[in-house]
Amino acid sequence: MPNVPPSLFVLNDVPAVSKALDDFVAKLSAQSIADHGFFAIALSGGSLPQTFAASLKSNKSVDFSKWYVFYADERCVPHESDDSNHGLVDKVFLQHVPVPPGRVFPIHPALVSNPAQAAAIYEETIRTVFNQQSGVPAFDLIMLGMGPDGHTCSLFPGHPLLNEQQRLITYLLDSPKPPPQRITFTYPLLAAAKAVAFVSTGEGKADMLTRVLDQKEDFPVTRVNQVSDKAYWFMDAPAARLLSSSTQQYRL
Repeated sequence: MPNVPPSLFVLNDVPAVSKALDDFVAKLSAQSIADHGFFAIALSGGSLPQTFAASLKSNKSVDFSKWYVFYADERCVPHESDDSNHGLVDKVFLQHVPVPPGRVFPIHPALVSNPAQAAAIYEETIRTVFNQQSGVPAFDLIMLGMGPDGHTCSLFPGHPLLNEQQRLITYLLDSPKPPPQRITFTYPLLAAAKAVAFVSTGEGKADMLTRVLDQKEDFPVTRVNQVSDKAYWFMDAPAARLLSSSTQQYRL
């Protein structure tokens, strides 16, 4: 299990977090495209898409035509639903950048009423894009948030899916946060990523952040830090105000 501590970046406010993410993602994108010809990224929902997109969507130096966009978790709802992570990402980001539609992979709209099949097809799609039918494909970057209960993706405290080690994508019918039916990345897929970046902003996250990053309590989000040796946290000052762990500035 990796023992490399996560890199903790604290910025003054949310716009500064967005600018740091713009720089961070642009550099990773360029490095990945130079190395293997594409940039494979997975995004989450919540407040993350707006913060992620605010500066990056205007960055003309990024070769978005080489991107593959997946979702680290998704609610089993139509794309036009207000609960759809893809719907939100499409509105705040994809409609503003030239990622080819064929390189964006939302949940299959015909399978939102069948989470088990939706998860199986999503895993198959990942393996096809990465041309890897065995082992665990390595995303260039997975962008994650943290819920007030310490959940990330759709991996919730105490849920049996925390122990899933065989599937890359699995499903749940009983999410404690509505809507109940979802598909989600599992820890093996999160652990294989070349980089995992968390975005956590606002004073309301301060208590949970110190429990996760200082005290290392056993929350789903804590386990990602434990299985990844390339974890980064981007926080604003209000969210990080209680941290005692060593933090650093992000230098543009």
